[in-house]
Amino acid sequence: MFLKPRQIIKLGYQNYRIVSSRLYGARKAVASVSTEGINISDSCVQRLKQLCTNEDNFLRVCVESGGCSGFQYKFDLDTKIADDDKIFEKDGVKVVIDETSLDFIKGSTVDYHTELIRAAFRITQNPNAELGCSCGASFSVKLD
Repeated sequence: MFLKPRQIIKLGYQNYRIVSSRLYGARKAVASVSTEGINISDSCVQRLKQLCTNEDNFLRVCVESGGCSGFQYKFDLDTKIADDDKIFEKDGVKVVIDETSLDFIKGSTVDYHTELIRAAFRITQNPNAELGCSCGASFSVKLD
């Protein structure tokens, strides 16, 4: 299948825009940020598949007040879905976020990052965050 430049392909909850690269003479996929929900990275999917051996388990993401920048991200494995929860799925894993928290992280990516000194879930590319702490656990909200 040949893809034309600027064609949109839907893969789960992520949109990919195909663009031509004049520099390398090849086509490459560029991930665009969803404005209605969240994106789930491949490393997050892999780690959740390892952790969630039961079909009922999922990753719950919350935003709470606190942290060194004003708000902090909280990640838990959970089995109960509330009425105001939004469910995002990719490759058989689920990430669940309540409506209030989703307003703070819409358009973000849920990622799993491994370093020499730690490994953790994290929120990256948050378009609603103005500033964040150096460890990425907290942020301050953009005021428009």
